[in-house]
Amino acid sequence: MPTRRLSIVLAEDSLLLREGLASILDRAGHEVRDAVGDGDALLAVVRKDPPDMVITDVRMPPGHSDEGLRAAAAVRAELPAIGILVLSQYVADAYLSSLLETTTGGIGYLLKDRVGHVTEFLESLDRVADGGTVVDPEVVRQLLARRRNDGPLSALTPRELEVLALMAEGRVNGSIAEQLVVSEAAVRKHVGNIFAKLRLDEGLDRRVSAVLTYLRG
Repeated sequence: MPTRRLSIVLAEDSLLLREGLASILDRAGHEVRDAVGDGDALLAVVRKDPPDMVITDVRMPPGHSDEGLRAAAAVRAELPAIGILVLSQYVADAYLSSLLETTTGGIGYLLKDRVGHVTEFLESLDRVADGGTVVDPEVVRQLLARRRNDGPLSALTPRELEVLALMAEGRVNGSIAEQLVVSEAAVRKHVGNIFAKLRLDEGLDRRVSAVLTYLRG
């Protein structure tokens, strides 16, 4: 069972995937309150009765471009307490950057293939619902490959960037230590250095702020 039962609005134009997602969420103990097929319908049902979480595709009718993302950004601007989990068929970091401009946490961006890893998908959902930020590992890898050299991250060492990239995937310190084959104490030291170098406000969730800084470049 999930850590808590979430009310969810699901937006996906593929009927097969929409029903599959609804089934996964229902079996996990969540409530799929509405399941819609376009961005306008998503906005209408969310405004009428805000849920805990929105899960949305990026490309939906009528234009199949970024309708789902624009609807998600509108939801976040109007109702910032709602968690947003975006599903995309492709790695499209421009979409992610647009949504991140409206958020300080409670956001996820996963490739649709990740839904097949049901446990990981549900864990990501819980982290987003708790105010965390979770980005698909493939998206993180491509963002790292395209990283600018003149931004706030330029002060970080290669190892600190590795740690921050794993944080962006939603990993906790123990998992990062295991991935990098180092001690948790070493990871804590790297995380502390990241916070200091990025000059993050101690009054905020610095882990979320660090990840958002990374994703924004």
